[in-house]
Amino acid sequence: MPNTRDRQLDGLRAIAVTMVLYAHFFADDGSPWGHLGVRLFFVLSGFLITRVLLDARHADRYEPSTALKSFYARRALRIFPPYFAMLAFVWIVNLEGARGNLPWHALYLSNFWYALQNEWNPWVLCHTWSLSIEEQFYVAWPLVILFAPRRSIERICIAVIACSLAYRLCWPVTGAPTLMRDLIPFASMDALVSGALLAVYRARTPAWPKWLMLSWAPLAAAFVVLLWLKLAPMTPAFEWATWIGIEVLPLVPLTMLVGCCAVGLGGYVGRLLQLPPLTALGRISYGVYLFHPIVLSVVVKAQPWIPVNVSEQGPGRFLVAGAATLILAAISWSVFEKRLNLLKRHFPYIAPRNDSPAASFAQAGDPDYRVDGRRGHRSTIQARDNPGRDSAFQTSDVQ
Repeated sequence: MPNTRDRQLDGLRAIAVTMVLYAHFFADDGSPWGHLGVRLFFVLSGFLITRVLLDARHADRYEPSTALKSFYARRALRIFPPYFAMLAFVWIVNLEGARGNLPWHALYLSNFWYALQNEWNPWVLCHTWSLSIEEQFYVAWPLVILFAPRRSIERICIAVIACSLAYRLCWPVTGAPTLMRDLIPFASMDALVSGALLAVYRARTPAWPKWLMLSWAPLAAAFVVLLWLKLAPMTPAFEWATWIGIEVLPLVPLTMLVGCCAVGLGGYVGRLLQLPPLTALGRISYGVYLFHPIVLSVVVKAQPWIPVNVSEQGPGRFLVAGAATLILAAISWSVFEKRLNLLKRHFPYIAPRNDSPAASFAQAGDPDYRVDGRRGHRSTIQARDNPGRDSAFQTSDVQ
């Protein structure tokens, strides 16, 4: 049931971006929900790009160079146009004085910019740290999946996750926390590669490991307890322990959630994730994430003409800025992004068997021609090589 799976993954995206909007528009400073939403985006992104690259690698006519070029081209079509349109707007109006450091953001080095400055300035582009980490991951990770020995990929994933966790555990001995702690790529590799490891493991077997089945619920409960403890005064040592726990404990539950939705959850939860409003929000979630600080800056400047309080966190800001963000993201998707996505059909992961006009004519007249050594209906093959609106590969991989 590919459409069901993809709709549920879109539902997860909707939940993730809603957590981000809640943290940035409604909650008081220090809310962990926005960061948790980003971590869910990371797990989704790692899973989806690894799954599609593994599918290409397992095809009969797999060519590493073709798959790699297609991956980069398809990612560029999906990510670059709205991103650089957003940066162009910021540059033209010099929003929040951000014009001076735009080269860092244009080169997808936002995470290093903020880490080196150790402050969120300019704040209007602070969300681009996660987009930069994803882009850095997109550059390097396909080389691992497409060129590493197949038997080594799972071990590579485990090693990267272990190094990322070790990096996190080493921070308490360094003294006071800085933005470097959270913003260099290794701080997020645990989430991104957990999703990748899920894709690699599920390509080998549909069964869940027993330890994962037994551990995800206790880890989720421990995470909730830490969120509650975070509200109370803490010693510096306990603050470090809480930070590590809030970062690490959700990894297994989030990975389990993505894995379950990837095969299609049943029951009330599955139906909830497939509700049309959620799946629609999931499809435009990249635009929502990309534009929401820009909209917030404009809305705050327009406070004299807005009858509710949007200058501070709260329901007024959440309703006004949230609605404006959804409208802008929906317009961007319908008018701009969706049409560019159609160009992905020119970059298949597997090169056609025969590009000659005669072969194309023969295929057009035979609805059940063979692809990759298997016989399949033409519409099925097209759906696999060029997913439609409900495909996980056509919607946003944020962030």
